[in-house]
Amino acid sequence: MSKSKDQSNNEFSLINRYFKKLTAQQDVVVGIGDDAAILKPTEGHQLALATDSLVASVHFPNEANAYQVATRSLCVNLSDMAAMGATPKWFTLALTLPKPLATTDWLQDFSQGLAEVAKQYNVALVGGDTTAGPLTISITVAGELPAGEALCRGGAQADDSIYVSGTLGDGAASLLALTQNSEMISERLLQRFYSPQPQIALGVCLRDFATACIDISDGLVADLGHICKASGLGAAIKSDLLPIHSELKDNHRNQVLEWALTGGDDYQLCFTIPESKQAAFEAWVQQANIPVTKIGNMTQLQHNQDAVLLDDQALSANFGGYTHFK
Repeated sequence: MSKSKDQSNNEFSLINRYFKKLTAQQDVVVGIGDDAAILKPTEGHQLALATDSLVASVHFPNEANAYQVATRSLCVNLSDMAAMGATPKWFTLALTLPKPLATTDWLQDFSQGLAEVAKQYNVALVGGDTTAGPLTISITVAGELPAGEALCRGGAQADDSIYVSGTLGDGAASLLALTQNSEMISERLLQRFYSPQPQIALGVCLRDFATACIDISDGLVADLGHICKASGLGAAIKSDLLPIHSELKDNHRNQVLEWALTGGDDYQLCFTIPESKQAAFEAWVQQANIPVTKIGNMTQLQHNQDAVLLDDQALSANFGGYTHFK
């Protein structure tokens, strides 16, 4: 990648040159170029807001290229919209960029990555900030959903079925491959890490079926534990029901269970469905061709503890999973 410097680089020229083109959308009244964006939400809808910051060497390897950094940054933020059952509409970007990276090539690749994900999910960049410093990408996503229909963590009921989308353990496997031997990582794992697919369509559907929902960013046990705590319940899951891709089973047999339970970075959805809606829900996902797997059930709390039972063995809801200040 060329390191040619754009001699006219400053905050405003960078925004105008690389990011203003990502603003166009009918419901943006005022976008990039003013002190604040003015948006036009759909009548009868509520707004969902979520913010995540991604830091080099913490959330992605230092060796990641600009395109990969951009796609990962926006995809993982959009996953929060899926977990709430919201349709993403707009996002802001605060980009902290080391001066050696403030080149035409790096910024063009970063902008291209953002643009491709934004187009795929029909979201508009409506503002933000640029500054010099250690590489950090902070994105705030705003989405819409009909008033009163948000998916939250606290609505699960005892005996609800617990489902997850997609496969588990891919995030941890891909991170290990990237940090230990990046040249040997498979294309599937590379895509799972840098372009995790936010489950927007599934999240919107779940407004009609689910009692609680969360995206799996810190690990299944930790994130399911959040549903347990918010709902005042426990959970019982079975290890032989966990959806794990054959690539991991074939190549990492001794690690796959730990990765699936605690690895994180999967950005799949974990959600609960009452028995009365289970048949209708499974008919919908079969028609929509969206892979989901039932892995257990919500339970009454045992011994006044928030706990996830794995194969009838109690695990703390805080077992494993990633925390920044652990």
